[in-house]
Amino acid sequence: MFKIGCHLSASKGFMNMGRTIVKMGGNTFQYFSRNPRGGNAKALDEKDCSDFRLFCSENGIEQILCHAPYTLNTCSKDENIRTFAKNTMKDDLMRMEYVPGNMYNFHPGSHVGQGTEKGIEFIAEALNEVMTEDMHTTVLLETMAGKGTEIGSRFEEIAEIIKRTKSGDKLGVCMDTCHVYDAGYDIVNDLDGVMEEFDKIIGLDRLKAIHINDSKNPFESHKDRHEKIGEGSIGTEAFERIINHEYLRKLPFYLETPNDEAGYIGEISMLKNLYKNI
Repeated sequence: MFKIGCHLSASKGFMNMGRTIVKMGGNTFQYFSRNPRGGNAKALDEKDCSDFRLFCSENGIEQILCHAPYTLNTCSKDENIRTFAKNTMKDDLMRMEYVPGNMYNFHPGSHVGQGTEKGIEFIAEALNEVMTEDMHTTVLLETMAGKGTEIGSRFEEIAEIIKRTKSGDKLGVCMDTCHVYDAGYDIVNDLDGVMEEFDKIIGLDRLKAIHINDSKNPFESHKDRHEKIGEGSIGTEAFERIINHEYLRKLPFYLETPNDEAGYIGEISMLKNLYKNI
């Protein structure tokens, strides 16, 4: 089964998001845990969570993805910023226990001049503090484009974070197609080679989800600007290969393209038509 969805607003609760994605032709979705620029999370409605779990079982929604706010920086040189990030992640992971078995994605962060080694040390330290052995959520490190002092644009950096994390069995990776292409991994002309490199350095068992986005910028630009599917430098033909690749086709795909609801409906339909049921 092709697992495809897009980013939805969580302002009206889980049931609203569930009904919306089914109406749009999808069977999974991503949402922000709170305002993407930070702030307090909306109070949980336990009945909404309970109704949503039943709705998922009845409508073929197997797993969803929660995205942490963009403002979190677990490897800042400022201890207060790191503490804020860890407290937010702890709260998010606690709230996700109301919809167990799902995924939580975050940007590793920017080392802001301290160096990659120090940044990796801080990220692993944060994960070891916020993750618990009894939690039911898989935490995902997102692959990044490498702008500025971002950590996570190289597979080796992600592998090193995982290596230093105690609850490693609950830690995975979300590969963003725009980000990896902008970072210098040629998924257009050498998708097999990129996947083999990922497997060698990180391990395909760690790959849990795909952010499926075209790129406004050329290969290895390190810019991170998403484009609608087929309208950027990656192109429709490459996305057909990506969603049908033997290592990727069973993973959930999440659109983060610059679209409104009608645009997402069109992209979901297009990708479903490109997917080969074998």
